[in-house]
Amino acid sequence: MTSKKAAGLRDLHVPGDPLILPNAWDAASARAVQEAGFPVVATGSAAVAPVLGYADGEATPAAEMLAAVARIARAVDVPVTADMERGYGLRPAELVERLLEAGAVGCNLEDSDPRTGELIDVDEQAGFLAEVRAAAGSELVVNARVDTYAGRRGTLEETVARARRYLEAGADCIYPILAPNPAELVAAIGAPVNVLFRKDSPSQAELAAAGVARISFGHGLHQAVHAHAAELIAHVRAGRNPYTTR
Repeated sequence: MTSKKAAGLRDLHVPGDPLILPNAWDAASARAVQEAGFPVVATGSAAVAPVLGYADGEATPAAEMLAAVARIARAVDVPVTADMERGYGLRPAELVERLLEAGAVGCNLEDSDPRTGELIDVDEQAGFLAEVRAAAGSELVVNARVDTYAGRRGTLEETVARARRYLEAGADCIYPILAPNPAELVAAIGAPVNVLFRKDSPSQAELAAAGVARISFGHGLHQAVHAHAAELIAHVRAGRNPYTTR
């Protein structure tokens, strides 16, 4: 079953006809994604972590994050891909084993240190991804996040160089998070590209026209839901009916 789901997930990465991933944070939100008709459920670490009571940036113990992934995978019938930051300190073979045990068939892995934000040496990260691929075979779809634009002034050349190394190491998709020009990167990388959808993003149709293969929403939906819940709670505190207040 895992191989079939992994193959199905991999096949959905089509440049120009992107896989849309409204990232979930628990079993209930994962069910909502499936019930809306989406063929895949993705987690977002920055959404799951606060639900579990932790900050993003690998502050969540690996066992708790993997347990959350497992609950989500049990709750739905579609493939699940998990945001695993940079592996929560697990060695590649153990990371793969535990992801598969949790029921995931895909993962995001980033190339910066979640605790410091510093970029990992490209050779080190390529080696890490190669070990993940060797351990997983075709059982995991690997989305390699490139953090050259995350909190810094990235360049097209550096981003493409890292992307190509990660593809050589066995990555299936490249995720140049916060990159300003997706079309330019799609053309330069020549492989499936994931874009993070934000308030100021081009439309889904425009991203598709640019050749993007995957569009994820990160923790954006969870942020919006949490903000709405906080507003409802404030209405209760003020003695108002939260169900009728506009």
